[in-house]
Amino acid sequence: MINIVLYEPEIPPNTGNLIRLAANAGLYLHLIKPLGFDLDDKRMRRAGLDYHDYAALEVHNNWRAFVKKYSLDQAYGISTKGNRYYHQTKFLKGDFIIFGPESRGLPDSVRNELSNERLLRIPMAKTSRSLNLSNAAAIVAYEAWRQIDFEGGI
Repeated sequence: MINIVLYEPEIPPNTGNLIRLAANAGLYLHLIKPLGFDLDDKRMRRAGLDYHDYAALEVHNNWRAFVKKYSLDQAYGISTKGNRYYHQTKFLKGDFIIFGPESRGLPDSVRNELSNERLLRIPMAKTSRSLNLSNAAAIVAYEAWRQIDFEGGI
């Protein structure tokens, strides 16, 4: 199983979309507080449709609590400041793919805890600033899942 980590997500529909993605792709979704919304937010629930009960979801009180529970040895950060493209990585079962908040991306404090080889980027046009969070997570999650032969899929 691939783990998707949302560090301090801010926009409820993005998280709802990722709950739906997690349920459909067999991903484990981690949310790191503070969240920019309430977990019962109707916009998030609407975006996730009825998949909330089918998604594996864990909420962490903060970054330190997450790092205390899970090792960063299998963690990758996605950032426009990444050193190589996500598809140049060999993902393994159990990897964690970490995304920052929509308004500011993965902060320096988190990026500094990962080695340079574990900071990845998604190719974009030179004039682009960033992708939508749920779109970016879907792109990388499906590549990681493909690399483990869509284990658990049909």
